[in-house]
Amino acid sequence: MSEPEAPQASFDVMLRPHRSLSVPGFWLLMLVISGICFAAGIVFTMLGAWPVFGFLGLDVLAIYLAFRLSYRQARLFETVRLLPDSLEVRRVHPDGRVEEWLLPPNWLSVEVEARANSARGTVRLRSHGREVRIGGFLSPPQRHELAAALSEALTLWRQAPHLRGA
Repeated sequence: MSEPEAPQASFDVMLRPHRSLSVPGFWLLMLVISGICFAAGIVFTMLGAWPVFGFLGLDVLAIYLAFRLSYRQARLFETVRLLPDSLEVRRVHPDGRVEEWLLPPNWLSVEVEARANSARGTVRLRSHGREVRIGGFLSPPQRHELAAALSEALTLWRQAPHLRGA
């Protein structure tokens, strides 16, 4: 006996935070920083300022921990799927916790919310008194691109009964 097929999505996107430094690039950067700090520490030790060596080690540790935290936060992702009967939004947090929302797409509004004097903002999805904010980690142009693509998919969904499963 075969499993029932999952409903076909007319819009399906996965959103992930961007990290410009790859893992090998991270290790290379850490090697360079460690080498520079070690060399500087040796110089300071020879000049009699040996405590500086320890503080330079703390600097390397702080940079390492900051990057590790950044890479941990990059495990966050969101999926947005327009199904025949609903818009499914799923957010998976870095700790593995999952949040899911199902929104009726009939009257769904898509808005780009920008905060004054900030690059931060979200794409806001609203329908029947419910609101979900997505893409908080996207750049402003990416948020506008997402909103435009989702609005277009919703327009097509509303105009084409075969996409709604009707």
